[in-house]
Amino acid sequence: MSVRKREWKTAKGVSKSAWVADYFDVAGKRHQMAFETKKEAVAFAATASVEVRQGVHVADSDSVTVEAAGKFWIASGEGAGLERSTINQRKSHLEHHIVPMIGQMLLSKITIPAVREFEDKLRKERRSPAMVKKVLTSLGSILSDAGERGLANRNPVRDIRGSRKGKEHRQEKRLKGKLEVGVDIPTRDEIKALIAALDGNWRPFLLTVVFTGMRSSELRGLRWKDVDFVRGEVSVRQRVDQFKEMGKPKSEAGTRTIPVPPLVTNALKELKLKQGGKQTLVFANPDGEARSHKNVVVKGLQTAMFRAGVTIDTGKLDKKGNPILKAKYTGLHSLRHFYASWLINRKEEGGLGLPLKMVQERMGHSSIIMTADTYGHLFPRDDDGKELADAASALLT
Repeated sequence: MSVRKREWKTAKGVSKSAWVADYFDVAGKRHQMAFETKKEAVAFAATASVEVRQGVHVADSDSVTVEAAGKFWIASGEGAGLERSTINQRKSHLEHHIVPMIGQMLLSKITIPAVREFEDKLRKERRSPAMVKKVLTSLGSILSDAGERGLANRNPVRDIRGSRKGKEHRQEKRLKGKLEVGVDIPTRDEIKALIAALDGNWRPFLLTVVFTGMRSSELRGLRWKDVDFVRGEVSVRQRVDQFKEMGKPKSEAGTRTIPVPPLVTNALKELKLKQGGKQTLVFANPDGEARSHKNVVVKGLQTAMFRAGVTIDTGKLDKKGNPILKAKYTGLHSLRHFYASWLINRKEEGGLGLPLKMVQERMGHSSIIMTADTYGHLFPRDDDGKELADAASALLT
């Protein structure tokens, strides 16, 4: 590895000069990189020397553009059998956010400052904070895939994320806040009103949500062979995506068996009798296919919320001057949150009083940390009131 100044004249007799870093890569191939200043050349030489010794150096001439690496990344996902919705999201991030800004940059030029500049551009063009985070995650995945192919020697996105991890986590917790009963989680009285208002084919569906906490994709993919009427259990073995294609649960932990009360099994038995044994899916549409997520939310949950009187005032008036109401809880995840709270609450309060590990298993969370972070504050404390007084008294006697 050497750094030297090179001087020459152009065909028109104009004097030119540059600082050149001359080196051999891990394969013994010679490379020369030119820089305007000696400082830049020396800095590059120092970095390249270490990378060559570690066997991870990729020269500019051997690198590819971010756009080309992105196409490899999409192909990797398709080869791995990722869901169509995931592949479409990758294509969208690449086409609409990454390629227009840095698509023609070589991977060897993607440094931490370059990533920071890209991040700033995304914000300047008014991408939402959530979209910025998703696009950066995609860029990091592109660089990881390229690294496995020997096209990149570093992943500055991962380096940035590693340094920000603790700070971002604290910020997210502050912004997100804790789930509140009556705000994010339906109250016990609201659930009672909802159940009382259920009828038709939506009754077994929403009862199953309330007493299993299953995700929308899992419910829409539930098969009759996954329902055990004798043992009173429902097993999650598959899920359906937005294109109505069946696949495995989100993670290994998503594959689980959930015990259900007789209220649910009886409702499911009635539904099966109505179907006459013709359907494979439990909650199929009239054509026997999986329902869409929008269908179960709008026609199922929100309609039932209105019927139960679980609504809030929008602050607007209709043409007759009457207040316009909307469903208080607009997503199925609110019922999933209720199920988690039901698992956690003390038995004397109408819950099951299960420990954290069992709650994680029932919810199908891949990590107990996820369960603790989301629902840990709902667990009853044993150091309140009389228990605290008794402990203090015992300590001082």
